[in-house]
Amino acid sequence: MTQIDQHSTGPDGEQAPAEVLLEARSCFKSYEAQGKQKTKAPLVLDNIHLQIHAGEFVALLGPSGSGKSTLLRILAGLLTPSSGQVLFKGKPQHGPNPQVAIVFQSFALFPWLTVFQNVELGLEALELPPEERQRRTLAAIDMIGLDGFEEAYPKELSGGMRQRVGFARALVVEPEMLFMDEPFSALDVLTAANLRKELLGLWREQNMPTRAILMVTHNIDEAVSMADRILVMGANPGHIRVELPGLPVAQRGIHSEAHTAQVDLIYKIMTSPQEDVATMLAKQAPKAKTGQLTAPPRPPFQVLPHVSIGDVTGLVELVHSKGGREELYQLGRHLHLELDELLPLIEAADLLDMADVQEGELVLTPEGQHFAEAGVLEEKQVFRDQALAHISLLRKIVQMLQAAPAHILAEEQILSVLSKHFGPDEAQAQLETAINWGRYAELFTFQEARGMFRLEESETTIAGAQS
Repeated sequence: MTQIDQHSTGPDGEQAPAEVLLEARSCFKSYEAQGKQKTKAPLVLDNIHLQIHAGEFVALLGPSGSGKSTLLRILAGLLTPSSGQVLFKGKPQHGPNPQVAIVFQSFALFPWLTVFQNVELGLEALELPPEERQRRTLAAIDMIGLDGFEEAYPKELSGGMRQRVGFARALVVEPEMLFMDEPFSALDVLTAANLRKELLGLWREQNMPTRAILMVTHNIDEAVSMADRILVMGANPGHIRVELPGLPVAQRGIHSEAHTAQVDLIYKIMTSPQEDVATMLAKQAPKAKTGQLTAPPRPPFQVLPHVSIGDVTGLVELVHSKGGREELYQLGRHLHLELDELLPLIEAADLLDMADVQEGELVLTPEGQHFAEAGVLEEKQVFRDQALAHISLLRKIVQMLQAAPAHILAEEQILSVLSKHFGPDEAQAQLETAINWGRYAELFTFQEARGMFRLEESETTIAGAQS
């Protein structure tokens, strides 16, 4: 799919392909190996190819753990890819790109500085005369709607006004590219909607110096409403699953049928990580451009979503109360969860074979129905059976405990196995989730003070683990 720069025309007045401002070529990112142990560094990003053209607004969507923010920092030059390269206007990028400004989720303002001083701080690295610094600072403050607040301190401002200061500080350097890392997620719904509208107004009316925008978000409605192009990432490791063209501006309103259809399609893609994207798109979005459709190599263990069993139980019971099936976007509304918060719960229910995602709905399996209808003790037994049957990490821990003297293992022994397949932080997080699930299933006990696992002696456990 070719993007067209609204400012670029070719021979005979025809629009010409827009200039490629930034390009990632075969970018990989791995965790650094820790300590003396020679282990293969797990991938964070896998073979990323993308281009950002002049005149376009690109949204980057993906579940937690897909490397969205890592990719943004690599593109900005704040991180170096393990292999591959990033080019800015065709030339290799080395170090932070001065033509890229970033707005982060956190406002990151200095409380002892005024609005004017916080914005002016963005010019610190530039050798400008005082008069030019003042002109640019006042222009940025005025552009973003902060006129009259120059002498105010952050504590005097609302969350929306503080984020405006962040935007002004990014735009004061007059960057060619503006990157935004979930810039509206810390704001209340009305404030976020207002700031999105004003930012889009500045962008579409060309009242800002920026030539392209890249936004990382977990909000599907936000991406569909704002972006000219949407990149949907998959996780473990992070990779671009599909590239979707944005809707025409006139169809991006939240009440538009086209908007609803696009949101529904993205929900289906993101909640069906194992599904063939090309097949899904052939049915619903033939204009989409597929990315890496071959699934990246998987570790020997599933990547456990970091959710508590109580939350999974609540999800299964909610779907059961709706007749055993419910639309995904309705689940988010019922639970007051963003998709990024809902996805791990859905993934957990799917891993445990208690629910399946089917055509944009979550449908309980017979085991899920049984779990929802069971009493407390029977519920735990159902979970135990499902965990042993479907969660490879829990089976591995039980098997290691069975083989260990006195059926006792130190935490470090299991962590060393996980560290061969995950980065150090994720290995620890996987272990903590496995402990939470395994305790609930009564597969083992864990003494945190001593860091020791002990097998729950049970013929059912042993038989299930060996099968």
